[in-house]
Amino acid sequence: MTVDPLTAEVLRNALVVAAEEASIVVVRSAYSTFIVEGSDASAAVLDAGGRLVAQSMATTLMNSMALRTALPELLKDFPPETMRPGEVYALNDAYRGGVHTNDLLVYRPVFVAGTPAYFTATMIHVSDLGGLSAGGMAPLATDIFLEGLRLPPVRLATRDGLEPAVAAILRANSRTPDKVMGDVRALVAGTAVAAARIESLLSRYGEHGLAQGVADYLDHTEARTRAALAELPAGRYEAAYPIDDDGVDPDREHWVRVAVTLGGEAAALDFAGTDPQVPAAINASASQSLAAAVFAIRCFLDPAIPMNDGCLRAIDVRLPEGSLLDARSPHPCGGRYVPIYAAMEAVFQAMSDAVPERAIAASGILQPFSIAAVGAPYWIHLSYDFGGVGARRGLDGPDATGVHFGIGRNSVPQVEPVESRCPLIVESIETIPDSGGPGRHRGGLGSRTVYRFLADCHVTTRGDRLRLAPPGREGGLPGRLGGFYRRRLDGTVERLASKVNNVRFAAGEAFIVETTGGSGLGPPSERAREAVLADLDAGRVSPRGAAEDYGVSPADA
Repeated sequence: MTVDPLTAEVLRNALVVAAEEASIVVVRSAYSTFIVEGSDASAAVLDAGGRLVAQSMATTLMNSMALRTALPELLKDFPPETMRPGEVYALNDAYRGGVHTNDLLVYRPVFVAGTPAYFTATMIHVSDLGGLSAGGMAPLATDIFLEGLRLPPVRLATRDGLEPAVAAILRANSRTPDKVMGDVRALVAGTAVAAARIESLLSRYGEHGLAQGVADYLDHTEARTRAALAELPAGRYEAAYPIDDDGVDPDREHWVRVAVTLGGEAAALDFAGTDPQVPAAINASASQSLAAAVFAIRCFLDPAIPMNDGCLRAIDVRLPEGSLLDARSPHPCGGRYVPIYAAMEAVFQAMSDAVPERAIAASGILQPFSIAAVGAPYWIHLSYDFGGVGARRGLDGPDATGVHFGIGRNSVPQVEPVESRCPLIVESIETIPDSGGPGRHRGGLGSRTVYRFLADCHVTTRGDRLRLAPPGREGGLPGRLGGFYRRRLDGTVERLASKVNNVRFAAGEAFIVETTGGSGLGPPSERAREAVLADLDAGRVSPRGAAEDYGVSPADA
């Protein structure tokens, strides 16, 4: 029997809150600066069938799709009948649903009548698990073994605590073992809190009541997703998006291609024709590419639709095996942002053709980097800066926020905690005038951040859309290219490659991160004069940019 609407709504929210509380526990308990200050932690509730039931509000699709995809792999190695209360499991293998080596996926079974019926799961990017560069960045890796410790499904803990052998392996493979083990304990604690909430729901609703409530929740989500898809125009829409380079061959572009087919209350996204995997860090695992496809489609649907397995029933994603979007061993997967953001952009452009009234122009990609000590004692600052968002139909693109589906609540730590934990000074953070692509609607601005170092350090970068600018749409112009730079002690500035590994900076030198602006939509000549003058007044457009890009003189103000 279907639960009544009020009970169903209470139960839905209770499941989400269970995951949300777990993610908060992880953030409050973690040791890594990136987690504590960036509040970047994910949590989810799944059932023993591998279905995603609920995720925390801060959980990104990149992480929830990994948790969903990896659970069946865990159950292959540890069948449910072998599991015991109090046990916790972990893995990070990209080829088995994971993301990359530094993202640990942790699961705790919740038992009903002596058998696991649900799993609570948490996931964060721990501070370091080896590899070419501190913090999980290895942009020049040519195989996965250079990216860090690869962990198959293992039993991480029992009722008695962490498994000593697994803890020893994690510590031995980290430059920051104390932080990593603090992060691991936080992940375990998060699963325990969520499990207690699920057990409370079982006590309140009973085994069958909760199971029926979950089934109704997924069916409800599927129905809403199909209804939203039914409103889109039926047809087949194709698009492609390029990747600058793979870091190994700086002059070779790579392409992600998609055909989106709409109709029959469903969507099919076929990435056939995407370039094959390469021995470079621009491949992705299947879970990450699934996340990109689902995110991009959901951006054209009702944003109030919950994210769970019911949504996925209506979206068919086809990834060619052995491609940039579904890599096989030993091809590296740490640079997954690069291909999956190209996949997201390709879907955006296909959907913009399908639904032109919701069109969006291409955006600047997020630009990850790490700054780390040259040697022991190790300190690490891992962060991102975001590009400008492409202009949308009727709206300018937001500045320096990026279109992203892989970041948590904040992810860009505040300046003061970073300066207190690392020997560096953040000299400035600002948006860059004229960096948004000109158009009837302007692209969002990119940003510039300057880090001055108080000690020698290594800098590692993984950028894209730094050579091939995000193209404008319908006569709009591209966004301004960003880049990574070194400012030497004599004040001279040199541009770094977009993907560099452990470039040594001397104390006193500065690292400059400039992000790419979003592109414009519609001809710049059609932009309202009042909008150009407002941009001039706000500093988003310079007098030169107003005159050259829009034909508006400051004297007109």
